Amino acid sequence: MQRVYEAAIACPHFDRVVVATDDERVADCVRSFGGTVALTSSSHRSGTDRVAEVAERHPDADVAVNVQGDQPFVSVEQLTALMRPYLDGDSPPMTTLACPLGHGLDPNDPGVVKVVRDRRGRALYFSRSPIPFGEGDFLHHLGLYAFRRDALREYSGLQETELEVRERLEQLRALEHGMEIMVCVTPEPVLEVNTPEDLERARAAVAGEPAR
Repeated sequence: MQRVYEAAIACPHFDRVVVATDDERVADCVRSFGGTVALTSSSHRSGTDRVAEVAERHPDADVAVNVQGDQPFVSVEQLTALMRPYLDGDSPPMTTLACPLGHGLDPNDPGVVKVVRDRRGRALYFSRSPIPFGEGDFLHHLGLYAFRRDALREYSGLQETELEVRERLEQLRALEHGMEIMVCVTPEPVLEVNTPEDLERARAAVAGEPAR
């Protein structure tokens, strides 16, 4: 948690960084290293719904970014890539981030989310299954999102969708309701922590050991 928080506060494009949680254990952890916490409802269906609650407390924010706590190796460069369309004067409803599949991850692993894009860089689909069909380079979707303020409010009011529930991927709710998601790409593979095996890889990386 501290690694993610410190990467976020180091990004010059964020005006404020807040950890949104409904768990006092997380809140205590964040306070222990001097971070800012916002306690939220425990009834949210997804992390983005939680971010939407906190965003309503900051009406001056034009863009809200969801940097999830399972991204201990996120960098300022990657957060900037996520924000790039807004920094360049574009205003997509939402953006997310993807990278090449690395760290020995298997595209057949349902814990590794894949994404395919159209020719303009917009998401066509996200899946836990390998997409597209066949051999080739896969884009590994990273659980980072930025939202235009009105789009975040719209998203939080949408009903859960069949594909979202089936794949257990909250971003499919946006796609199924017709929202555009711009997929920004960072060139270096990034290790997320979604499983016990990922946690062991992360610990090895922090210790300077070779990834297994």
